[in-house]
Amino acid sequence: GIHELLVLSTLREEPKHGYQIALDVEADSNGLFRFKHGTLYPILHRLEGQGLIQGSWSSKTGRRRKVYSITAVGRRHLSGGTNRVEEVVARLLRVLGRQGEAPA
Repeated sequence: GIHELLVLSTLREEPKHGYQIALDVEADSNGLFRFKHGTLYPILHRLEGQGLIQGSWSSKTGRRRKVYSITAVGRRHLSGGTNRVEEVVARLLRVLGRQGEAPA
């Protein structure tokens, strides 16, 4: 789904903990996409189970947190997902563009 792609996208540049992922997705989408309470971590667990991300425990700040990074498989999945989203948007724009035209 789109939320999975958003998580993978925000992990492209660097590993992040869950709360930072949520903040970055919201900021990158100008508030369009937000993770409601209790929705992000099931997505992270699912992506980790599918081998698309990898989690490791870190205590750099003194607080133990699980930090997630995208895997090579995750990068390929993101690329394919991005292509599918672009196709859907292009088709949608074509349909919407036809709405104002007179019937043939």
